[in-house]
Amino acid sequence: MKEQNKIFALEGKVQHYQWGGFTFLPALLSRSAEAGQPFAEYWLGAHIQAPAAIKGNGDLDEFINEDRSVLGQSVKHRFGRLPYLLKVLDVKDMLSIQVHPTRASAKAGFEAENAAGVPLTAGHRNYKDDNHKPELATALGPFWLLHGFRAPDSMRRILNDVPELRFLLAFFNGGDYKTLYRYVMEMEPEQVNSRLQPLLERILPLYESGKLEKSNPDFWAARAAITFNQPGQIDRGIFSVYLLNLVFMNAGDAIFQDAGILHAYLEGQNVEIMANSDNVLRGGLTPKHIDVPELMKHVRFEPVTPVILKGEPISAHEKAFITPADDFELHEIRLAEKDAYSFKVQTVDILLVMEGAVKASEAGGHSLHVDKGGSLMLTAGAVLSLESTTGALIYRATVPAAR
Repeated sequence: MKEQNKIFALEGKVQHYQWGGFTFLPALLSRSAEAGQPFAEYWLGAHIQAPAAIKGNGDLDEFINEDRSVLGQSVKHRFGRLPYLLKVLDVKDMLSIQVHPTRASAKAGFEAENAAGVPLTAGHRNYKDDNHKPELATALGPFWLLHGFRAPDSMRRILNDVPELRFLLAFFNGGDYKTLYRYVMEMEPEQVNSRLQPLLERILPLYESGKLEKSNPDFWAARAAITFNQPGQIDRGIFSVYLLNLVFMNAGDAIFQDAGILHAYLEGQNVEIMANSDNVLRGGLTPKHIDVPELMKHVRFEPVTPVILKGEPISAHEKAFITPADDFELHEIRLAEKDAYSFKVQTVDILLVMEGAVKASEAGGHSLHVDKGGSLMLTAGAVLSLESTTGALIYRATVPAAR
């Protein structure tokens, strides 16, 4: 089968995390919302936790493991597996403040937890696999996120402008990000309450009366309090809402998040590609496990200037979002009505149709029709022709050439 065909229909796996929405992904995938469960993420990849299914050929990880030549020689030699994971996210509620480890740190942490006998499914486990998790997100509409520490002047300004947070200026001391962040993360729970309660008493009435703009961190701090506070305990992640850059992206904008960059998605839908990993170390805005000492090992304590990527054209129909990651590259393909477009595949590529419909044909005659929400897996050496009678927006996940 693999030698005869190089294009296959692919079906991903839905993750029903509590922060997901109830309409966007079911509509995209033409599925009913199952028993009111939130649809948070749609995974298209070969991660062992939720591998995509190749229609008529089993799971994608099994398919690749049976014959790694489908990866192409370069990717087979460099990685030995599909090195990326493609996702669609619907962020209705805020995600946790989080950071991802480097490849070396992930390998060491994964092996240490295995040696300690920590089950892979344990709630207090930090490392689900041995890989790093750099990631790129491209917005499908208005999208808000937190991304990296503010620049020194911006940090001083916001800590001074929010009266309840002025006490933190003494810990920042002109640019000491590590002391500042360590202080808020190691603060006793009772002190978290006493410091944040006056802030929430001031901003929650403004939020509830619709007087806060989304460009104001107070908006997200108030929403975080409503979403994550537990009886008798305020979530310390609210501090990070003010310490990190608040970023807005329009549809088509993208942003890259490397190891060590604190971030959190706040609202909207995106297509996300990352290294094939699920390693997350959390710093608040979550009911999940937070390991502060482990988190502090991986945070880059430096200012970050958010860089919005617009994509670099590689043809009249296709552009690529270029990042430092060697595991993945995300391309956007746009076809107008009755357009046709052809390209050759060097490794296992995944195509996801986000708008419209396409006919995908392989050199030699094999073809598949793919509607909105549908996806394809292509193997190394495939020469693919895409035609659309409706116009289409397609995301292509691939691996960059060795650098």
